[in-house]
Amino acid sequence: MKIFAYALATIILTPFSLIKNSNNNMNNSIYDIAITSLEGKTIDLNDFKGKKILFVNVASKCGFTPQYEKLQALHDQHGDKVAIIGVPCNQFGGQEPGSAAEIKEFCSKNYGVSFLMTEKCDVKGSNQHSLYKWLTKKSENGVEDSNVSWNFQKYLVNENGKLMQVFKSGVSPLDDSITKLL
Repeated sequence: MKIFAYALATIILTPFSLIKNSNNNMNNSIYDIAITSLEGKTIDLNDFKGKKILFVNVASKCGFTPQYEKLQALHDQHGDKVAIIGVPCNQFGGQEPGSAAEIKEFCSKNYGVSFLMTEKCDVKGSNQHSLYKWLTKKSENGVEDSNVSWNFQKYLVNENGKLMQVFKSGVSPLDDSITKLL
């Protein structure tokens, strides 16, 4: 009788343990990560639940800097479906040397940026911001490992906070490979 009870319990409980383990791939939720806006205010990523988020490490003095215009166009055209979050970074060729005020003025004056911008962050290395640890490490995001190779690399997160896809710097924010996922 004990063997029968054990077998029955195993049959009944195994599917539940598989469900638990399949959801346990992510150690952390992107919604638990703290980050600060360019203006010094706390950004609560929970505010974006139910909406896709496109994270882009940005720089003011890069060959890809004109992508700000297309990021703004994406925000204007699809802002109801996706939040654009620019993350200034000075780790690639020192191409974002400015202060928060200088970055904000540059983006506003030259590209009319109205989408959300964060504080300047490290996206790689020993001081990598926890947001980019989550975006680049499979152990954190449950999907894939990646490396940020240059400015304007893009990470698309779905409405449930799961990493969907990574796009290299040369992919335009208005490229079909991005817009078809919105």
